[in-house]
Amino acid sequence: MVIDVYSQYFSGSCVYNGVERRAVLVRLTSDSEAGQIRYTAGLSFFPHENEEDYAISYDAAAERTLYEANGRRSKKREAALLEKELRPTLDALAAELGGAIDWERPLRDARMG
Repeated sequence: MVIDVYSQYFSGSCVYNGVERRAVLVRLTSDSEAGQIRYTAGLSFFPHENEEDYAISYDAAAERTLYEANGRRSKKREAALLEKELRPTLDALAAELGGAIDWERPLRDARMG
């Protein structure tokens, strides 16, 4: 079962495949199967041409596993990942794509799952 524990849209900047991206979707996802749990941090930069444009492009995207072990979802573990690991990991992924996330400029409220 795959669940977006957290997702939110932010302003951002990235030029990828010759296309300027002005926004980014960030997320923390849990994936549990057969007694195994995995948490991944992911992002996707997209053009965001106007206030209504939230069409995600998956070419300027990246993800990294933050935690993987035997077990199940844990609210305590999720809170720790959100507090300590998510932003630095997402900043590193954004930099690898040549982009940046403007954490001070959310485009929508966070969604928690």
